[in-house]
Amino acid sequence: MRLLRPRSLTGLMLTGFALVAIPLLFAVFNSAAKVRNLSDDSAALVRSGVETTHYTQQLFQQIAAMERSVRLYQVLNDPGLLNVYLDARNRFNETLEALNRLSNDETRQAHLAALRSSHRLIDSTLMALPAPAPEALTAALGAFNEMSTAAGNLSMYTGTQIDTGLSRLQAATEDTQKYLFWQSAGLILITALLVALFTSLLMSPLRQIDQAINQLGKGTFSKAILVRGPSDMVSLGQQLEWLRIRLLEHAQERNRFLRHMSHELKTPLANIREGTELLMDGAVGELDSNQREVTTILRDNSIKLQHLIENLLSFSAWQARHTGLELSEFRLRPLIKSTLETHQLTLLAQRVHLELKVEDIELKADRAKLKLILDNLLSNALKYSPRGGTIYIHARVEMQNLVLDIGDTGAGIPTDERAAIFEAFYSGKAPQSGHLKGTGIGLSVVSEFVQAHGGSIDIVDGVFKGAHFRVRLPLIAATESVETA
Repeated sequence: MRLLRPRSLTGLMLTGFALVAIPLLFAVFNSAAKVRNLSDDSAALVRSGVETTHYTQQLFQQIAAMERSVRLYQVLNDPGLLNVYLDARNRFNETLEALNRLSNDETRQAHLAALRSSHRLIDSTLMALPAPAPEALTAALGAFNEMSTAAGNLSMYTGTQIDTGLSRLQAATEDTQKYLFWQSAGLILITALLVALFTSLLMSPLRQIDQAINQLGKGTFSKAILVRGPSDMVSLGQQLEWLRIRLLEHAQERNRFLRHMSHELKTPLANIREGTELLMDGAVGELDSNQREVTTILRDNSIKLQHLIENLLSFSAWQARHTGLELSEFRLRPLIKSTLETHQLTLLAQRVHLELKVEDIELKADRAKLKLILDNLLSNALKYSPRGGTIYIHARVEMQNLVLDIGDTGAGIPTDERAAIFEAFYSGKAPQSGHLKGTGIGLSVVSEFVQAHGGSIDIVDGVFKGAHFRVRLPLIAATESVETA
């Protein structure tokens, strides 16, 4: 059974806020209840302690007033003093009732019972008819000592109760503090988990969309775009999938056109090359120097045109299928020498000087693709180098990377063209020395193959007079294949 969750991004966000807010609200109300209980207990303890202390003090005052009136009555024998005693007795009884209402504690009730017992003895003596005998009054006065002792015991017990209540309140406060601490810790954990959960639910489709956009931006159209999550994110993913299909169709149409055009061009070009070779071999008669020079120009340019068509085919094949690197271990010097031999005639014809500073480097890469990188960069340098110029080929190892520099003494690359020079079909300004303007495929293929090795290619200023390309490749290329449409 699938997990029930909101279908839209807005619903998911609101649900997340609600689920995060629920523990917070629970904690707030629970903390408020705990604090309120502590406050009520504290107020009850204070109120009970104040009232008990107040009544206990009244007991001492009332016992003293009754004892004083009885002693005066014993000395003066004035019946009016009995009325004073009765007023004090009534207030004493009211105080006892108030203390009795405060608590049903057995110990307190025992102290109150002792006070009532002593008081009944005094009261029965004074209320006896006729007037009490002197010996009875003396005995009654002795009972006041017992009342004072009982009142003192009640006062001490009240103080002990207050101390016990304070200790209990302090312990309850510490327990509440611990409870609130662990509640806060648990709340933080739950909130963090909820935030992480909903962040994951929100970020997962966003990451999928971001990856899909990067995939389309890099020209990778072969992998289907599937976005899971809220309905609006899924709808956006479906629109991106529709865009991917349209871009894939356009890319396939473009590659199909390139392949057909290249194959159609190769057939007449082969006839042109065959004809020039027959002329050079003297199949139709010996050529004079002027005729031979023209035939040589035709042959050289047909070779260059064939090279451009092969670049078109290579680019089309690279863009049309999923291509992986065929890694092998080899040395760089022989590869550079092989590439230079391919361009030997052009180098001699243009009287171009070479400056080679190549370390004896062994690397693991796709040999064919690296040769094509060298071939295209060298062709670009020859194309833009003036007659009698210099081409620089330097190679060294730097931090487990091959650093390959290829420069020339041409006019260099204008600043306004550098952002587009590695784009397919961008050819820039016309080259010098009368060469044909290229198709703009060579540097695009170079950039593709360099990236396939996990490397980079940059345009460097201030080292050589003309254009200067710097290629960085790992000595051991990654084995992951590169997908392009």
